[in-house]
Amino acid sequence: MGRAAFTGRLLPGGKALGSIDPLILAQSRTTFSFFAFLLLLISRRGWKELRVSTADFGRLLLLGVLGLAASNYFYYLAIQKTNVATAIIVQYTAPVWVLAFMVARGLQRPTLQRIAAVALALSGIGMVIGIFGSGGLRLNMVGVSAALTAAISYAFYNIAGFGLLKKYERGTVLLYATFTAALFWIVVNPPTRIIAAHYSWQQWSFLLTFSVVSMLIPFSFYFAGLHLLEPTRAVVVSCLEPVFSILIAAVVLGEVIRPLQTVGVLMVLAAIVVVQLPDKKEGTAIPPLEMIE
Repeated sequence: MGRAAFTGRLLPGGKALGSIDPLILAQSRTTFSFFAFLLLLISRRGWKELRVSTADFGRLLLLGVLGLAASNYFYYLAIQKTNVATAIIVQYTAPVWVLAFMVARGLQRPTLQRIAAVALALSGIGMVIGIFGSGGLRLNMVGVSAALTAAISYAFYNIAGFGLLKKYERGTVLLYATFTAALFWIVVNPPTRIIAAHYSWQQWSFLLTFSVVSMLIPFSFYFAGLHLLEPTRAVVVSCLEPVFSILIAAVVLGEVIRPLQTVGVLMVLAAIVVVQLPDKKEGTAIPPLEMIE
Protein backbone atom coordinates (compact mmCIF):
# COMPACT_ATOMS: atom_id res chain seq x y z
CA MET A 1 0.00 0.00 0.00
CA GLY A 2 2.89 2.33 0.73
CA ARG A 3 4.42 1.79 -2.68
CA ALA A 4 1.02 2.20 -4.31
CA ALA A 5 0.61 5.55 -2.54
CA PHE A 6 3.96 6.75 -3.87
CA THR A 7 3.11 5.66 -7.42
CA GLY A 8 -0.49 6.95 -7.35
CA ARG A 9 -2.15 3.60 -8.11
CA LEU A 10 -4.68 3.44 -5.31
CA LEU A 11 -7.86 5.10 -6.51
CA PRO A 12 -10.15 3.45 -9.09
CA GLY A 13 -10.48 4.90 -12.55
CA GLY A 14 -6.78 5.72 -12.81
CA LYS A 15 -7.03 8.73 -10.47
CA ALA A 16 -3.94 9.56 -8.44
CA LEU A 17 -4.21 9.67 -4.66
CA GLY A 18 -1.89 12.66 -4.39
CA SER A 19 1.65 12.89 -3.08
CA ILE A 20 2.22 11.51 0.44
CA ASP A 21 5.69 11.92 1.93
CA PRO A 22 7.29 8.86 3.61
CA LEU A 23 7.58 10.93 6.80
CA ILE A 24 3.79 11.50 6.88
CA LEU A 25 3.20 7.81 6.19
CA ALA A 26 5.42 6.79 9.12
CA GLN A 27 4.12 9.52 11.44
CA SER A 28 0.42 8.92 10.86
CA ARG A 29 0.78 5.14 11.06
CA THR A 30 2.59 5.34 14.40
CA THR A 31 0.27 7.98 15.89
CA PHE A 32 -2.99 6.30 14.88
CA SER A 33 -1.67 2.97 16.11
CA PHE A 34 -0.65 4.43 19.49
CA PHE A 35 -4.16 5.69 20.22
CA ALA A 36 -5.68 2.39 19.14
CA PHE A 37 -3.27 0.37 21.32
CA LEU A 38 -3.89 2.74 24.24
CA LEU A 39 -7.67 2.27 24.13
CA LEU A 40 -7.28 -1.48 23.71
CA LEU A 41 -4.87 -1.96 26.62
CA ILE A 42 -6.75 0.36 28.99
CA SER A 43 -9.98 -1.51 28.36
CA ARG A 44 -8.26 -4.83 29.04
CA ARG A 45 -5.89 -4.01 31.91
CA GLY A 46 -6.52 -0.48 33.17
CA TRP A 47 -4.05 2.38 33.74
CA LYS A 48 -2.14 0.84 36.66
CA GLU A 49 -0.96 -2.13 34.64
CA LEU A 50 0.63 0.19 32.06
CA ARG A 51 3.01 1.96 34.43
CA VAL A 52 6.77 1.75 33.85
CA SER A 53 9.72 3.05 35.86
CA THR A 54 11.40 6.35 34.99
CA ALA A 55 14.63 4.58 33.99
CA ASP A 56 12.77 2.18 31.73
CA PHE A 57 10.87 5.07 30.13
CA GLY A 58 14.22 6.45 28.97
CA ARG A 59 15.01 3.09 27.39
CA LEU A 60 11.57 3.01 25.80
CA LEU A 61 12.17 6.49 24.42
CA LEU A 62 15.29 5.28 22.62
CA LEU A 63 13.40 2.20 21.48
CA GLY A 64 10.64 4.33 19.96
CA VAL A 65 12.89 6.92 18.29
CA LEU A 66 15.96 4.97 17.14
CA GLY A 67 14.06 1.72 16.61
CA LEU A 68 10.44 2.21 15.62
CA ALA A 69 10.43 5.73 14.15
CA ALA A 70 13.73 5.37 12.29
CA SER A 71 12.90 1.92 10.96
CA ASN A 72 9.48 3.02 9.73
CA TYR A 73 10.69 6.16 8.00
CA PHE A 74 13.74 4.69 6.28
CA TYR A 75 11.76 1.60 5.23
CA TYR A 76 9.13 3.72 3.45
CA LEU A 77 11.81 5.96 1.98
CA ALA A 78 13.44 2.82 0.58
CA ILE A 79 10.13 1.70 -0.92
CA GLN A 80 9.63 5.13 -2.50
CA LYS A 81 13.12 5.25 -4.02
CA THR A 82 13.48 1.60 -5.09
CA ASN A 83 10.79 -1.09 -4.91
CA VAL A 84 9.11 -3.37 -2.40
CA ALA A 85 11.43 -6.34 -2.99
CA THR A 86 14.62 -4.37 -2.36
CA ALA A 87 13.29 -2.49 0.68
CA ILE A 88 11.84 -5.45 2.54
CA ILE A 89 14.55 -8.02 1.82
CA VAL A 90 17.38 -5.65 2.84
CA GLN A 91 15.50 -4.65 5.99
CA TYR A 92 14.93 -8.30 6.84
CA THR A 93 18.68 -8.79 7.21
CA ALA A 94 18.24 -7.32 10.72
CA PRO A 95 18.91 -10.75 12.35
CA VAL A 96 22.37 -10.65 10.77
CA TRP A 97 23.14 -7.34 12.48
CA VAL A 98 21.68 -8.61 15.75
CA LEU A 99 23.95 -11.65 15.51
CA ALA A 100 26.99 -9.44 14.76
CA PHE A 101 26.24 -7.39 17.88
CA MET A 102 25.84 -10.45 20.09
CA VAL A 103 29.08 -11.99 18.80
CA ALA A 104 30.93 -8.70 19.35
CA ARG A 105 29.61 -8.57 22.94
CA GLY A 106 30.62 -12.18 23.54
CA LEU A 107 27.01 -13.27 24.04
CA GLN A 108 27.22 -15.83 21.24
CA ARG A 109 30.04 -17.69 19.52
CA PRO A 110 30.98 -17.05 15.86
CA THR A 111 30.22 -20.63 14.77
CA LEU A 112 30.67 -21.86 11.22
CA GLN A 113 26.89 -22.05 10.85
CA ARG A 114 26.49 -18.40 11.76
CA ILE A 115 29.39 -17.18 9.63
CA ALA A 116 27.95 -19.08 6.68
CA ALA A 117 24.52 -17.53 7.31
CA VAL A 118 25.99 -14.01 7.27
CA ALA A 119 27.86 -14.72 4.04
CA LEU A 120 24.69 -16.16 2.53
CA ALA A 121 22.67 -13.09 3.54
CA LEU A 122 25.22 -10.60 2.17
CA SER A 123 25.51 -12.51 -1.11
CA GLY A 124 21.72 -12.56 -1.38
CA ILE A 125 21.54 -8.80 -0.81
CA GLY A 126 24.10 -8.30 -3.57
CA MET A 127 21.87 -10.21 -5.98
CA VAL A 128 18.71 -8.36 -4.91
CA ILE A 129 20.14 -4.86 -5.30
CA GLY A 130 21.94 -5.72 -8.55
CA ILE A 131 25.63 -5.77 -7.61
CA PHE A 132 26.04 -9.14 -9.30
CA GLY A 133 24.99 -9.75 -12.86
CA SER A 134 25.68 -8.28 -16.28
CA GLY A 135 23.71 -5.08 -15.66
CA GLY A 136 25.70 -3.95 -12.64
CA LEU A 137 24.30 -1.78 -9.89
CA ARG A 138 21.31 0.15 -11.22
CA LEU A 139 19.14 0.82 -8.19
CA ASN A 140 18.78 4.14 -6.44
CA MET A 141 21.59 4.36 -3.87
CA VAL A 142 19.54 6.59 -1.56
CA GLY A 143 16.88 3.89 -1.49
CA VAL A 144 19.36 1.07 -0.87
CA SER A 145 21.07 3.09 1.89
CA ALA A 146 17.68 3.82 3.46
CA ALA A 147 16.81 0.10 3.42
CA LEU A 148 20.11 -0.74 5.12
CA THR A 149 19.54 1.98 7.73
CA ALA A 150 16.07 0.56 8.34
CA ALA A 151 17.61 -2.88 8.88
CA ILE A 152 20.06 -1.53 11.45
CA SER A 153 17.26 0.37 13.22
CA TYR A 154 15.17 -2.79 13.11
CA ALA A 155 18.03 -4.70 14.73
CA PHE A 156 18.41 -2.03 17.42
CA TYR A 157 14.69 -2.30 18.19
CA ASN A 158 15.02 -6.00 18.87
CA ILE A 159 18.23 -5.72 20.89
CA ALA A 160 16.96 -2.83 23.02
CA GLY A 161 13.53 -4.36 23.42
CA PHE A 162 14.80 -7.79 24.46
CA GLY A 163 15.55 -6.75 28.05
CA LEU A 164 12.33 -4.75 28.35
CA LEU A 165 10.27 -7.76 27.32
CA LYS A 166 11.62 -9.60 30.35
CA LYS A 167 10.04 -6.99 32.65
CA TYR A 168 6.92 -5.92 30.78
CA GLU A 169 4.34 -7.52 28.53
CA ARG A 170 4.70 -7.10 24.77
CA GLY A 171 1.64 -4.90 24.58
CA THR A 172 3.07 -2.46 27.14
CA VAL A 173 6.43 -2.25 25.35
CA LEU A 174 4.68 -1.71 22.02
CA LEU A 175 2.42 0.98 23.51
CA TYR A 176 5.34 3.03 24.86
CA ALA A 177 7.38 2.49 21.69
CA THR A 178 4.58 3.91 19.54
CA PHE A 179 4.00 6.71 22.09
CA THR A 180 7.62 7.89 22.14
CA ALA A 181 7.86 7.56 18.36
CA ALA A 182 4.70 9.67 17.98
CA LEU A 183 6.17 12.33 20.30
CA PHE A 184 9.36 12.39 18.24
CA TRP A 185 7.42 12.88 15.01
CA ILE A 186 5.42 15.76 16.54
CA VAL A 187 8.72 17.55 17.24
CA VAL A 188 10.14 16.80 13.79
CA ASN A 189 6.92 17.49 11.91
CA PRO A 190 4.51 19.54 14.09
CA PRO A 191 0.73 19.52 13.49
CA THR A 192 0.83 23.06 12.05
CA ARG A 193 2.99 21.82 9.18
CA ILE A 194 0.64 18.90 8.56
CA ILE A 195 -2.39 21.21 8.48
CA ALA A 196 -0.57 23.53 6.07
CA ALA A 197 -0.16 20.60 3.66
CA HIS A 198 -3.97 20.55 3.10
CA TYR A 199 -4.36 16.82 2.63
CA SER A 200 -7.63 15.73 1.04
CA TRP A 201 -10.18 13.50 2.79
CA GLN A 202 -9.11 10.68 0.45
CA GLN A 203 -5.53 11.00 1.68
CA TRP A 204 -6.58 11.05 5.34
CA SER A 205 -8.84 8.05 4.76
CA PHE A 206 -5.95 6.20 3.22
CA LEU A 207 -3.61 7.04 6.11
CA LEU A 208 -6.15 5.80 8.66
CA THR A 209 -6.85 2.62 6.69
CA PHE A 210 -3.13 2.08 6.19
CA SER A 211 -2.40 2.18 9.93
CA VAL A 212 -5.17 -0.33 10.64
CA VAL A 213 -4.34 -2.76 7.84
CA SER A 214 -0.54 -2.57 8.06
CA MET A 215 -0.03 -2.44 11.83
CA LEU A 216 -3.01 -3.02 14.13
CA ILE A 217 -4.38 -6.16 12.50
CA PRO A 218 -0.97 -7.82 11.78
CA PHE A 219 0.34 -7.08 15.29
CA SER A 220 -2.80 -8.54 16.85
CA PHE A 221 -2.39 -11.78 14.89
CA TYR A 222 1.37 -11.88 15.50
CA PHE A 223 1.02 -11.55 19.28
CA ALA A 224 -1.74 -14.16 19.26
CA GLY A 225 0.60 -16.50 17.37
CA LEU A 226 3.36 -16.00 19.94
CA HIS A 227 1.08 -17.54 22.56
CA LEU A 228 0.80 -20.72 20.48
CA LEU A 229 4.29 -20.98 18.98
CA GLU A 230 7.80 -20.91 20.37
CA PRO A 231 9.50 -17.55 19.62
CA THR A 232 11.95 -19.05 17.11
CA ARG A 233 9.17 -20.80 15.21
CA ALA A 234 7.09 -17.61 15.19
CA VAL A 235 10.04 -15.72 13.73
CA VAL A 236 10.58 -18.33 11.02
CA VAL A 237 6.91 -18.22 10.05
CA SER A 238 6.97 -14.39 10.01
CA CYS A 239 9.75 -14.60 7.41
CA LEU A 240 6.99 -15.38 4.94
CA GLU A 241 6.16 -11.66 5.11
CA PRO A 242 8.71 -10.56 2.48
CA VAL A 243 7.62 -13.45 0.25
CA PHE A 244 4.00 -12.29 0.27
CA SER A 245 5.04 -8.63 -0.05
CA ILE A 246 7.11 -9.32 -3.14
CA LEU A 247 4.43 -11.51 -4.73
CA ILE A 248 1.63 -8.99 -4.09
CA ALA A 249 3.79 -6.12 -5.41
CA ALA A 250 4.46 -8.15 -8.58
CA VAL A 251 0.77 -8.95 -9.13
CA VAL A 252 -0.84 -5.66 -8.07
CA LEU A 253 1.84 -3.09 -8.92
CA GLY A 254 3.55 -4.91 -11.76
CA GLU A 255 6.99 -4.88 -10.15
CA VAL A 256 9.34 -7.16 -12.06
CA ILE A 257 11.72 -9.44 -10.18
CA ARG A 258 14.57 -10.85 -12.28
CA PRO A 259 15.65 -14.49 -11.85
CA LEU A 260 18.92 -13.49 -10.15
CA GLN A 261 17.01 -11.32 -7.70
CA THR A 262 14.70 -14.25 -6.93
CA VAL A 263 17.72 -16.38 -6.05
CA GLY A 264 19.00 -13.56 -3.83
CA VAL A 265 15.66 -13.32 -2.00
CA LEU A 266 15.69 -17.08 -1.30
CA MET A 267 19.29 -16.85 -0.04
CA VAL A 268 18.46 -14.03 2.38
CA LEU A 269 15.39 -15.86 3.68
CA ALA A 270 17.45 -19.01 4.23
CA ALA A 271 20.10 -17.00 6.06
CA ILE A 272 17.46 -15.38 8.31
CA VAL A 273 16.19 -18.80 9.38
CA VAL A 274 19.69 -20.20 9.96
CA VAL A 275 20.84 -17.15 11.95
CA GLN A 276 17.90 -17.41 14.33
CA LEU A 277 18.13 -21.13 15.03
CA PRO A 278 19.23 -21.90 18.61
CA ASP A 279 22.73 -23.18 19.13
CA LYS A 280 22.76 -26.84 20.25
CA LYS A 281 25.53 -26.23 22.79
CA GLU A 282 24.33 -22.84 24.05
CA GLY A 283 20.63 -23.63 23.77
CA THR A 284 19.85 -20.01 22.88
CA ALA A 285 18.85 -18.09 19.82
CA ILE A 286 19.17 -14.41 18.99
CA PRO A 287 16.44 -12.10 20.38
CA PRO A 288 13.15 -12.82 18.57
CA LEU A 289 12.41 -10.39 15.76
CA GLU A 290 9.22 -8.35 16.04
CA MET A 291 7.16 -7.06 13.14
CA ILE A 292 7.55 -3.27 13.14
CA GLU A 293 8.10 -2.09 9.56
